[in-house]
Amino acid sequence: MSPAPELKRIVSLQPSATVILHALGKLDRVVACTKYCVDVCPDAAGSGRVVVTDSWNAHAGEILSVRPDLVIASVPFQEKSLAEILKAGSRFLGFAPRTLDDIYLDIAAIAGIMNAAEAGAALVSEMQSQILEVSAKVPNSRRPRVFCEEWGKPILASQPWVAELVELAGGEFLGRPAARYQPEEIAALDPEVLIAAWCGAGNRVPLDKIICSRNWQHLSAARSGRVFCIPDEYLNTPAPTLIRGLRALAAIIHPEIFPQQQGVRCIYDKLSTPMIEEHSCPPKPASPKY
Repeated sequence: MSPAPELKRIVSLQPSATVILHALGKLDRVVACTKYCVDVCPDAAGSGRVVVTDSWNAHAGEILSVRPDLVIASVPFQEKSLAEILKAGSRFLGFAPRTLDDIYLDIAAIAGIMNAAEAGAALVSEMQSQILEVSAKVPNSRRPRVFCEEWGKPILASQPWVAELVELAGGEFLGRPAARYQPEEIAALDPEVLIAAWCGAGNRVPLDKIICSRNWQHLSAARSGRVFCIPDEYLNTPAPTLIRGLRALAAIIHPEIFPQQQGVRCIYDKLSTPMIEEHSCPPKPASPKY
């Protein structure tokens, strides 16, 4: 069977797709991508690439303007955005991964459509090898209770693949992945480690503010200062970048074994001085009287 025709003009509306194409040596085929793609994959900047809106706010005109052979996007979509993508009339590949296995299949799908199946298999194998390398070093001792969130208002637990990474890094993932929570529900679970990786926030989550505003000062994680921010792209981009996320999680959960990772922030100002103490939070305002 002859190989499929080469796809030379790709619009990527999904940072993970851009990262995967880069890892497959196919970044030169990307003619347009989002600003979030550039944030996660700096090599996507320049080279005449057009910056377009993402899967949530897609515009058919933008897509059509670069005459793509293929559009890659993520789901779930807003109905209007999906209609805009379909209106463009180009070949369309949409992904909605939940687990690590889903992500491996997505890599294989992109590699296959790019006539790079062998490179895709090698990429998946390398990811699995690096995951095994980390998990093999995790001690068999008690696993710290970890709550990891991908958004703060409302509080949303991280995705199922992050729950898998937490377990692989030697922690116990608390709650249901991707579920919505009230602050008091998390307080009842009393996590020993709190991790924030908010979508689109990089590593700028205000850790002290969320502890104070949610009245979490008495949680085990807050009292010990084990409150962290991991850069968004390390955990929320379902692509080879997750290996950095796994290493960051392992360093947070088992700092006695794994080295600290660049970009990770702790609520500690210095190793011996926590930024949040019980008295440092402003008092809650009195309930208004009507």
